[in-house]
Amino acid sequence: MNFIQKLEKAIRKNNSLLCVGLDSDLEKLPKTFLKKNDPVFEFNKFIIDQTSDLVCAYKPQIAYYEAKGIEGLKSLKRTVEYINKKYPYIPIICDAKRADIGSTSQQYAKSLFDYFSFDAITVNPYLGFDAIEPFLNYKNKGIIILCRTSNPGASDFQDLKINKTPLYIEVAKKVVTWNKTYGNCLMVVGATWPQQLKKVRALAKDMFFLIPGIGVQGGSLEKTLEAGLTKNKSGLIINSSRGIIFSENPRTAALQLRNNINKYR
Repeated sequence: MNFIQKLEKAIRKNNSLLCVGLDSDLEKLPKTFLKKNDPVFEFNKFIIDQTSDLVCAYKPQIAYYEAKGIEGLKSLKRTVEYINKKYPYIPIICDAKRADIGSTSQQYAKSLFDYFSFDAITVNPYLGFDAIEPFLNYKNKGIIILCRTSNPGASDFQDLKINKTPLYIEVAKKVVTWNKTYGNCLMVVGATWPQQLKKVRALAKDMFFLIPGIGVQGGSLEKTLEAGLTKNKSGLIINSSRGIIFSENPRTAALQLRNNINKYR
């Protein structure tokens, strides 16, 4: 089963387009977890067990684990292993935004796919095809390519015009072309830019998009779904991290967002 098939199965099973981001900042963890031997893993385990029937994917942001050094990466490895053992039908996305010259990208791919066993990763297209190809060669994995990011500074470069066409549109066109050959491409398009999302959807009618920016970043759920859903009311992986995992009741927050998404679907 490839990533897209696994994702679609999870969407059907849990009736959900919600992805929970496991951005487990040690400084924000509830005090009860700080007493445990591996606070980050135990916190992740708690969040996963609370939300496993409400999500289509989990997405650890690798920076939160790398910042803790070797112990943080051990927590990440344990988290992936726990999901794969207890909830093997739920795909796991590594938010790493990797890419480099081909030989280096190959090592990144080996690390994240072969060692950590992620189902998908985010990658940066700025270096071009040879930097992306080592990831694309993992045909059963999902390669989620940055297109229009959710941050305020996204327009600094992504809106620059190339023959009157914004750069993010050129990226989207290129990803659609790559996907015709490899079949495992997705794109990152922020909920904070619904008009741009609509334009990207027009170019990639059936492709899945990873959608950051709902919740703390202020993206509109209604506008995102209106602009980004495919004809079969799917095609989006709507991520929420801090708004769920650090809420007073993570399960309630996840259930509410899952149900709100489905209301608009």
